[in-house]
Amino acid sequence: MGTWYQVAWFPNRFQKQCVSDTAATYRRVPEGVEVTNRCRNAAGEVESIVGLARPDGATISGDKLQPAQLEVSFLPGWLRWLPIWGSYWVIQLADDGRYAVVGEPGREYLWVLSRTPGLAPADESAIRSRLVQQGYDLGRWQNHKHSSPADAPR
Repeated sequence: MGTWYQVAWFPNRFQKQCVSDTAATYRRVPEGVEVTNRCRNAAGEVESIVGLARPDGATISGDKLQPAQLEVSFLPGWLRWLPIWGSYWVIQLADDGRYAVVGEPGREYLWVLSRTPGLAPADESAIRSRLVQQGYDLGRWQNHKHSSPADAPR
């Protein structure tokens, strides 16, 4: 739970407007986990969207999800009955929770999330190495830019 900064990713069509400062805030709600994504677009404006994540063959106990597999929908609440949910699997997690890597079974999507807007070079190297072992093609990897803390969206 809490705020995570997107520090690297595989660019995708549904985030193409996000040029910097992408972050997600996760909060437990009775239906699962509320996800609020925000980013800065090319015009410098902050955009946000709220979705719902729910366990996908997993159980939530406290703040632990086992296995760490969710399905996520950013459709309006009244349309979430439609079977349009994306897989969102935590495939790497630092022992101390400073970063998490999220992917899905087809390896089409990837997000590297950090508790801070930057990632230590040693962490990036370890993440990349493990992703190759996990079958990811890192040719699409892009680092994601963040403004200085004073300029970051709130």
